[in-house]
Amino acid sequence: VDIIGLSGLITPSLDEMVHVASEMQRLGMDLPLMIGGATPSRIHTAVKIDPAYEQAVVHVADASRAVGVASKLLSKTAKADYVAELKETYEGLRVRRKQQQVDRSLISIEQARQHRFQPDWSSYTPPEPKVKGLKVFDDYPLEDLVQRIDWTPFFRSWELAGKFPRILEDEVVGTEASKLYRDAQAMLEKIVEEKWLTARAVIGFWPANSVMDDIELYRNPGDKEAFMTLHHLRQQLDRTKSHQQGSKERKPDFCLSDFIAPRETGLTDWLGGFAVTAGIGIDEHVARFEADHDDYSSIMLKALADRLAEALAERMHEKVRKDYWGYASDEALSNQDMISEKYRGIRPAPGYPACPDHTEKALLWELLEPEKNAGMTLTESYAMLPAAAVSGWYFSHPEAKYFGTGKLAKDQMDDYAARKGMTRKEIERMVPHLLGYMDEEQS
Repeated sequence: VDIIGLSGLITPSLDEMVHVASEMQRLGMDLPLMIGGATPSRIHTAVKIDPAYEQAVVHVADASRAVGVASKLLSKTAKADYVAELKETYEGLRVRRKQQQVDRSLISIEQARQHRFQPDWSSYTPPEPKVKGLKVFDDYPLEDLVQRIDWTPFFRSWELAGKFPRILEDEVVGTEASKLYRDAQAMLEKIVEEKWLTARAVIGFWPANSVMDDIELYRNPGDKEAFMTLHHLRQQLDRTKSHQQGSKERKPDFCLSDFIAPRETGLTDWLGGFAVTAGIGIDEHVARFEADHDDYSSIMLKALADRLAEALAERMHEKVRKDYWGYASDEALSNQDMISEKYRGIRPAPGYPACPDHTEKALLWELLEPEKNAGMTLTESYAMLPAAAVSGWYFSHPEAKYFGTGKLAKDQMDDYAARKGMTRKEIERMVPHLLGYMDEEQS
């Protein structure tokens, strides 16, 4: 072994990378450590991983650069200067990061709550779902999903930048993209006709009310006692905008709970949840390709399974809006309109910007029982298996919108940890990229 590589898919893996680097340091290893994947960033590598390991640590932005980086790390003449330059660069990033944290303009969590988004609940009647409880889809037809695929992320997964279908005519990557698209269509035909994959899903709806940043779920409308409480994080940005006339405009600091009727309104609101996968059966085909050393087909199949899972999430959400919840029964949107999110309501997923804490996924799993109902499991770090899977929440309010929490202050981390019955350190490990302060180890 000449180099160790770590690839992170979801945010809990960030802390594991730091742990691996610390263990390599403890064991006195001298192998270079390459960091990549969807989650790690250059700044996280510099601030968290590099200080834990005295030897070479390199963040590699994408797979196409890995060979060049590896060549430098293995070069007897170039390695020393390359590593020294990296260490100097990362130290500079740490210094700038520390200054940014000092300068960052965050307001207290109490101020953010005072400036929360507050719809007019007095003139609103929450729509009641037509389907109550859980609804299971054991073998959703793949042919219904093919025309709903969003192809732009597919090309991005192959490091080809451009929007579909324009990418097929692109002067730089058009030829390669067109070949990739033809190959994908050919494999997609086999996947559907030969039933390589099985798509499964489970959705559910529960009476709900918000209590500031939390959402309480009830077994029946009118219940006073919640059987489960979901916890959410709120933006803490100073969103005051000054105008030339001297007036100031204050934009709200959003939290997902803002889109559910508060308990004190007396309204019965509803929250939905979903878990879908298009990856059932994928392992045997991946193993077949890998046994033939056909990495291209293996990667292609995984990429297409991901696209089918996202298409199934899109299709389920459409059915929820039009049929199962039914608050937009007259909706008539094109596939592109849905990709562009022109529908009413949102479906945020744990781990994504509006609800970045993956531990909340465990509560979604309790509600939906995806192991039994969709053949899906959670790892100890909250990754979903099969990997071609999507899960999240349904909100129906017409003003519900996607947003990112942005950086968060220590007072909210303490408050959130107390509400969840966890320590702040445990929460920090779940959302290290969102800390708007320097922790004790960094300061």
